[in-house]
Amino acid sequence: MKFPLTQIAQILSARIEGNADIEISNIAKIQEAQTGDIAFLANPKYEPYIYTTQASAVIVSKNFQPKQALSTTLLIVEDAYTAFSTLLLAYEKLINSPKKGIEQPAFISEKAILGENIYIGAFAYIGENAQIGNHTQIYPNVFVGENVKIGKNTIIYAGAKIYKNCIIGDNCIIHSGAVIGSDGFGFAPQTDGSFQTIPQLGNVVIEDNVSIGANTTIDRATLGATIIKKGVKIDNLVQIAHNVIVGENTVIAAQTGIAGSTEVGANCMFGGQVGIAGHLKITNKVNIGAQSGLGTDVTQENTNWQGSPAMDLKEFYRAYAVFRKLPEIYKKISELERRLNED
Repeated sequence: MKFPLTQIAQILSARIEGNADIEISNIAKIQEAQTGDIAFLANPKYEPYIYTTQASAVIVSKNFQPKQALSTTLLIVEDAYTAFSTLLLAYEKLINSPKKGIEQPAFISEKAILGENIYIGAFAYIGENAQIGNHTQIYPNVFVGENVKIGKNTIIYAGAKIYKNCIIGDNCIIHSGAVIGSDGFGFAPQTDGSFQTIPQLGNVVIEDNVSIGANTTIDRATLGATIIKKGVKIDNLVQIAHNVIVGENTVIAAQTGIAGSTEVGANCMFGGQVGIAGHLKITNKVNIGAQSGLGTDVTQENTNWQGSPAMDLKEFYRAYAVFRKLPEIYKKISELERRLNED
């Protein structure tokens, strides 16, 4: 399947610099692209490849200034990464038409409410009073518990589990193995050293345009709701505990764990393996670096944190500069002690 470059430029609102008459048949990495491919350059680290690439066209941001002659045609856009994402979305819709229909065997409660043009895969379970919105796709082996509400244009991939009373919004993606609404980790210590289970009576509410990675778990609230607000993107293998609130458009990388009742603001970014203690409040636009452990509230917006225990990034760099010199400092101290003992 081939597409005129002018058609792609129209989709991306791009300006063509070079040969506008070429056709594109594939999307590829800039370092691997061949004739007929289109690639993109967003990270300056990959700039050397644009001078040697075999790609017929490359998407670049408007501020790109070539340092050498180019043999490829440029599609100049406002932001290359965003434009490339837009192109991939358009291509995916073209080659992957949505599934429709109900495969057998599948269990669907007579009291479930099904929308139009939905897909339910084989061995899926749709519980009593569950509601499935229009154009939503439920892949094989998905469990949807009683009273669950799922919005329109949502995709739930194979093997995901949605426990009772949970709410999933529109245009969400839940990947394989994710568990939404399992019990929160609530136990009351007893005088004899045992633990009494605290019933988890709440639910999970996932708002619109949320993406949840494979094998991620989001626990139901003890009372009320664990809430994932609109636009949140959660990676694989993330644990979100009971009564947590994650603010709009926050991004959470793999193996992060957020303990119970913590409130995360909007537009935050958490790196991989971040650990966040319970009952904290984190304001908007906070970045926490990978493998950091946060044990205190963050009240100032637009701040960066790193380390365990996490601290402001500038403080972390100063502390780390000293930490790296500890062997040298220890050696000097040992030498001074030796001299003092000789005297």
